Amino acid sequence: MAFDYFVVLAEMRTGSNLLESNLNAFDGIECHGELFNPGFINTPGTDSFRDVTVAQRDRDPWRLLNAVRAGGGRMVGFRLFHDHDRRIWDHVLADTACAKIVLTRNPLDSYVSRKIAAATNQWKLGDVKNRKQTRIAFDGAEFETHLSRLHTTQIEILHSLQTTGQSAFYIGYDDANDLAVLNGLARWLGVASHIQDLPRALKKQNPEPLDQKLANPQDLARALARIDRFDLTRTPNFEVRRGPLLAGIHAGATTPLLFLPMRGGPEASVLDWMAALDRVAPADLPHDFDQGRLEQWRRSHTGFRAFTVLRHPLKRAHAVFRNRVLTGDMLPVREHMTRLFGYRPDEGERAGFKAFLRFCDASLSGQTGMQPWPAFASQAANLDGYAQAILPDLILREDDLEQDLTALARRLGHSSPPPHRAEGDTGLDEILDDDIRALSRRAYRRDYEAFGFADI
Repeated sequence: MAFDYFVVLAEMRTGSNLLESNLNAFDGIECHGELFNPGFINTPGTDSFRDVTVAQRDRDPWRLLNAVRAGGGRMVGFRLFHDHDRRIWDHVLADTACAKIVLTRNPLDSYVSRKIAAATNQWKLGDVKNRKQTRIAFDGAEFETHLSRLHTTQIEILHSLQTTGQSAFYIGYDDANDLAVLNGLARWLGVASHIQDLPRALKKQNPEPLDQKLANPQDLARALARIDRFDLTRTPNFEVRRGPLLAGIHAGATTPLLFLPMRGGPEASVLDWMAALDRVAPADLPHDFDQGRLEQWRRSHTGFRAFTVLRHPLKRAHAVFRNRVLTGDMLPVREHMTRLFGYRPDEGERAGFKAFLRFCDASLSGQTGMQPWPAFASQAANLDGYAQAILPDLILREDDLEQDLTALARRLGHSSPPPHRAEGDTGLDEILDDDIRALSRRAYRRDYEAFGFADI
């Protein structure tokens, strides 16, 4: 497809200066450095570019972007790092008119190179006779942080490309001086020109073997042995991303409280408590919010508190099974349980609940044609959904509600708040066994791991 401009998505010490220099050797390509670096425009020490000052850019980054995009027939672009202006980062990732060039480098090499550059204060090298050398101390914890940040950024880029139906030109540090690759990149950008030779304006700063750059090379192997390079210990998460359950949010009638309920959790008892707090009926609590009405309520209730309540995953699943599945309120779920897991009502509650937990595991893992409903989705996924619209100030636990809700009400001016009345026993203890515990942990491993729930 035809692009209007390009961005080089890179990080410090990945070779972006070198790639920019080589791109600028093409007739028809113009790369303008780090236009949105928080400390400067284009190159270190500059405070204006294309008649736009740093202050003007920070107030209105689109002014600079538009000025640069007016390239006069040339394919123009710039370099952008994860810690540059977030407004521009989000914009270019979504903009299909922007060609994405993703520059990567071995994380260990970029880490060591950055440490050396910081120690010598030499970030570019044009003449080898001016090269500064030093050995740096390898810090395993620091490197793991560096590696995690790079991984997070690359996952973000990939997810954005996938969800917007785009592709990018990926180029490694070692290919930034490859004529064939560079000419291929130019063709991908839609530029007809090609180059026969490299500019050679920049030189590799630290060509020595890695162990000669480290003051403590013996610590490297021990640190790398702790790192899961292939992310083998990560628990895959196939659960569908949820939107915020805005219609389920309830506000206090007079107390500036917002309750973000977890379906299947202690919803009714908390609403009864909120109603008693303001001496109204539960039906009189403001609810049925959409994004606009929620924003209006928040603006008009300065100092409000938002909270949600977690229930143990096993107790929550059983409450949903008994109150929604057995009652026939979730007929599509029962149909899936019957078809996939041989559910038969005459087998009793224990067998039925096990079939429900197996269904939940399959649904949350993307193994059924039925996406999880809020009532049996993980609480972590529901919380992620709320976070798109509002973050709770407090994440409470059902077992501690009596004390926690009393303390919350007193912070909001109620000297003698009503007690919270816990919901009744669902009869879980009568059917509980080790198989049910294992099925619950398998289905809701995300909640067990995210919130530290123990077996009951």
